[in-house]
Amino acid sequence: MPPFTNISAYLFAPLKELKGLRDTLKADCRRWGLKGTILLSTEGINLFVAGRRENVDALVDQLRILPGLGALNPKYSESGHQPFTRMLVKIKKEIIAFGVQGIDPSQHTSPKLGAKRLKQWLDEGRKITLLDTRNDYEVKLGSFKNAKSVGIRHFREFPNAIQALPESLKNTPIVMFCTGGIRCEKAGPYMESQGFKNIFQLDGGILKYFEETGGEHYEGGCFVFDQRVAVDPALTESEDTQCFHCLEPLSAQDQKDPRYQPATSCPHCFKTPEESMAELIRRRHLRIREITTSLPGALPYVNYRPLKVSAKHDQKTLIEFVAGILPHTDRTHWEDEMSQGGFVDSQYVKVSAGQIVRSGERYYHVIPHTTEPEVNVEIEIIFEDDAIVVVNKPAPLPSHPSGRYHRNTLHWILKQVYHPTILRPAHRLDANTSGVMVFSKSKRFATQLQPQFAKGEVEKIYLATVQGHPDEDEFRCELPISSSPQEVGTRTIDDRGLKSITHFKVIKRNSDGTSELEIRPLTGRTNQIRVHLWKLGFPIVGEWVYLPQEQLGSVQTQPLHSPPLRLHAHKIRFSHPQSQIPVEFQSATKL
Repeated sequence: MPPFTNISAYLFAPLKELKGLRDTLKADCRRWGLKGTILLSTEGINLFVAGRRENVDALVDQLRILPGLGALNPKYSESGHQPFTRMLVKIKKEIIAFGVQGIDPSQHTSPKLGAKRLKQWLDEGRKITLLDTRNDYEVKLGSFKNAKSVGIRHFREFPNAIQALPESLKNTPIVMFCTGGIRCEKAGPYMESQGFKNIFQLDGGILKYFEETGGEHYEGGCFVFDQRVAVDPALTESEDTQCFHCLEPLSAQDQKDPRYQPATSCPHCFKTPEESMAELIRRRHLRIREITTSLPGALPYVNYRPLKVSAKHDQKTLIEFVAGILPHTDRTHWEDEMSQGGFVDSQYVKVSAGQIVRSGERYYHVIPHTTEPEVNVEIEIIFEDDAIVVVNKPAPLPSHPSGRYHRNTLHWILKQVYHPTILRPAHRLDANTSGVMVFSKSKRFATQLQPQFAKGEVEKIYLATVQGHPDEDEFRCELPISSSPQEVGTRTIDDRGLKSITHFKVIKRNSDGTSELEIRPLTGRTNQIRVHLWKLGFPIVGEWVYLPQEQLGSVQTQPLHSPPLRLHAHKIRFSHPQSQIPVEFQSATKL
């Protein structure tokens, strides 16, 4: 089969009726089997198109008929395959993005220097500065010998970049160049406006220089914006390619680098697993800060507080169910709310106090004009991979929605950060307790991780500062803890309660009457460490609930600016749910 003909061309000229022209060109190019991109603007046309030669010629002939485009002069090359995947015709503000008002190449451009004349100057060793106006990733594949690059990633950066050029260049001959010449059409007049007095632009750019001179004085290839990636001085496709991941152009030498994996990485973007995780965590932290710049629960909203019916309340009335699980509020209060539509079912339909509920059903307490107390949102991601996320939770911050908190919770914040992934907590920490928490990133990994917590196979180490000096350096508490919450959600010691075991080790006895402890809970009951220390007579410093002399406070979650509870989940060990290899994570936070 005959080769494909590739053309690139531009022309600055006033164009009108762009929408009609776009539709006509799109239909004709598809009819001719052409692919590529045509950019139309009121300032002119810029195009890269490939197809069979007779069809390419038909397009050029049609364009030259248009008012102002008679001088269109494409640059031609050939390839053995179609370098474009589709045909696009777009209307743009500029045919080459520059962003500077008042630069109109149809009215004025810098003097043009032909390719053969430039070669003659270089053969003679004439003292000129060759200025490469292309993006730095293009320059990597090749440029003129001793050319000066302006060091930009996008042409819009050019105006700022030339401010760094030496003042002495303003009076010396500068020959600027780019791929096909279009960028220089704007760069030249702009440099003249900034005081550069001797500016030339290479007519037709590097591609024209290759076509007319064969590429002497040029090293490497020329980056082109199609699937060929680069062409050599013979205008044939080079061995250069482009990284699929970061789009960086790659030389033949780059492709031999062991870090080059065609589908995933190259020497420019390759990251070790540690570097990749650090970058991922950095992005997570930015998202957390974005979400919590204003606390999520600070603005009034309608809160639908979920209430799930347990087997214990199966076939009872709604009022019996609610009064049973929320006994600290008077029953008549709940009856009043229900009569006013304060409770809805899972379809958000209002339900009455006499509604019969069934086990497993979910009802919602509707709380209008909800605002939530302030919390600490200095959340830190310690580790993340495909299976788990490990978080250093600050305090006070509820782990999950309850009571006065719904949006100002770790659960709600992480839900926004990781959407659409749903994180599943493997365990929980009290709102006032800081430290390490582990989440699964899928149901499959949760089924591997959560049973380890249920079976007591996870080793957890806490640090605490308590009131008083224990007599023994190491001691243990096995008092059973109530299974149901008491007032303000507290737990107490209950002979009929759940088996609970906690091991304590004194790290330091302080002169102020406090002690620092290392704590290993061997079971996982709600408030276990706090209840055991409270009962043993060593309440934790900063407690608002489990107070000295076995007194109970009335506030479960402490106010943000109060002295913190000195209890911290410091370290955790478990088997990774994906690899089954034991792993350990710890917080760098100090009590």
